[in-house]
Amino acid sequence: MRQIPVDTNGATLMVAQPPQTKMRDKRNGVIATDRDTGNTLVTVDVLFVMNGNAEVITVTVAEPDVTGELAMGTSIAVTGLVAVPWENEFNGQKRHGISFRAVAVTSLAAGTTTPKAA
Repeated sequence: MRQIPVDTNGATLMVAQPPQTKMRDKRNGVIATDRDTGNTLVTVDVLFVMNGNAEVITVTVAEPDVTGELAMGTSIAVTGLVAVPWENEFNGQKRHGISFRAVAVTSLAAGTTTPKAA
C-alpha cells in the first residue's frame, strides 16, 4: 500500500477530539490492533492549520505512542505522519478516501500532568 509522507513543518496542530479506541468491528466490539506490535490503536482528531487553511483530520496511532495530556485544544507534535489512500466496495457502492497514520502524537503543553485528588 502506498504511503505519502505529510510535512507538518510550519503547521499548527491541536487536538480537536481526545484519543479514542479504534474499533476494527464496532458491531462485535473488536478493537483494532497494530499488525506488527499487537498494540491497541487509537484515533485522535487533529486540527491541522497551515497557510490560513484549517482542516480536521483523524490520525491513527498506537496507544503507547500517545504521550502527555491530549485534551481538546492542546498543541501537539505529530511524528511520522503519512497519508494512505484507500478504496473499497460495500454493497455494490465504491468508496474511497485518505486515512492518516502517525508514529507518535505528543502533547506540547507545559504542564501535562493532572493534579491528584486529596
